[in-house]
Amino acid sequence: MALAVAAFLIALAVIASERMHRTKVALLGAAVVVLFVPGFGQELAIESVDFNTIGLLAGMMVLVYLTQQTGIYDYIAIRAGQLSKGRPLRVVLSLACTTALLSAFLDNLTTVLLIVPITFLLADALDIDPIPLVIIEVIASNIGGTATLIGDPPNIIIAGATGLGFNEFIFNLAPIVVITFAIVVGGLYLFYRKQLQIAPEDREMVMELDAAASIRDPDELRRTVPVLVGTVLAFFAHQLIGVEPATVALTGAAIGLVVTRIPLEEALSKIEWPTLFFFVALFIMVGALEQTGAIEHVAEAVKDVTDGNRTAELVGVLWIGGIGSAIVDNIPFTAAMIPVVRELHAGGTDDAHWWALALGACFGGNATVIAAAANVAAAGLTERAGRPLGFIMFMRVGIPVTLVSLISATGYVLVRYVVI
Repeated sequence: MALAVAAFLIALAVIASERMHRTKVALLGAAVVVLFVPGFGQELAIESVDFNTIGLLAGMMVLVYLTQQTGIYDYIAIRAGQLSKGRPLRVVLSLACTTALLSAFLDNLTTVLLIVPITFLLADALDIDPIPLVIIEVIASNIGGTATLIGDPPNIIIAGATGLGFNEFIFNLAPIVVITFAIVVGGLYLFYRKQLQIAPEDREMVMELDAAASIRDPDELRRTVPVLVGTVLAFFAHQLIGVEPATVALTGAAIGLVVTRIPLEEALSKIEWPTLFFFVALFIMVGALEQTGAIEHVAEAVKDVTDGNRTAELVGVLWIGGIGSAIVDNIPFTAAMIPVVRELHAGGTDDAHWWALALGACFGGNATVIAAAANVAAAGLTERAGRPLGFIMFMRVGIPVTLVSLISATGYVLVRYVVI
């Protein structure tokens, strides 16, 4: 356990220092735990990798590239700039609200893969720094995804363990998500306001652009964009048809590769391989923490601290879930917390413990760039665009946002499940 924890913390520290590419660090850390952690070998390492996430990423990366070559994202970016009339507040609100809404009913990882490329094009058109917009979108995606069963992986894990339904998630989580979204996005706009100033001449230039002229290949658009739209629609129905998101994304990518005129080698070369390998390595390191019992020790600490007091249990689950998800990754940490929360919840008259865990894990995903899958994906996209989103850069905003979110969630949980 000590070796697994040390390897993870050292890797985290080196990633935070930004002296070496995070994928190199993560791969080295994964190699260390596979080779030297007793009882954690190659088979368990492979089992630790969430191939649903990897498949979803790879499939959507291919589809986004295929459709990007048609110019459709340039068109959307120009129209978004024109509809917002080049006003910074309108730009932020339109992007943040769209991201949050799509994240709630699609999922936050897929939403980020679709929105970030458009954001870079919009920022170029308005001549502003795209990074503040990307950070706002990532945070909005994690908050928006909290509202529904399918929006964020921790909620899917909780639903699978408890049998709680789609409507129950919305009824119990959506109210605080709306409140937190308004507080956080408002605060982020004020924080980044100076960096988002748009010159009058740039605003006028965007309003004069012909969006339709940005479509570079109408024939390719007619072939590939319907595949992307069909894939997105399939995401909404994936639970009803019993198909995993990765299967949907990879099927869409396969169809896209068949109908496109872009060479296969070119399309596959545009996959963010460093991002995928970072995910694989991160899953392996966290898998070693799970296998050696390190995460379970943290989860069990909740029981010791709360000592049977319902109010303390709810607050403890919420904050331990938030802090643990921020440090490790909210997917495996949620899975480790399930048996602990089940024991705390035993004999309860409501599902408050589960809602506390969902809020903590999902909101905790905003703290660092490795805390949630959407964050890592966004960082990979910004790096490819030549504007890397650094660990410290994200954490400076992510930690205050997470604290504000957890405080608002604490008040909500206490009022709704303790006072009332």
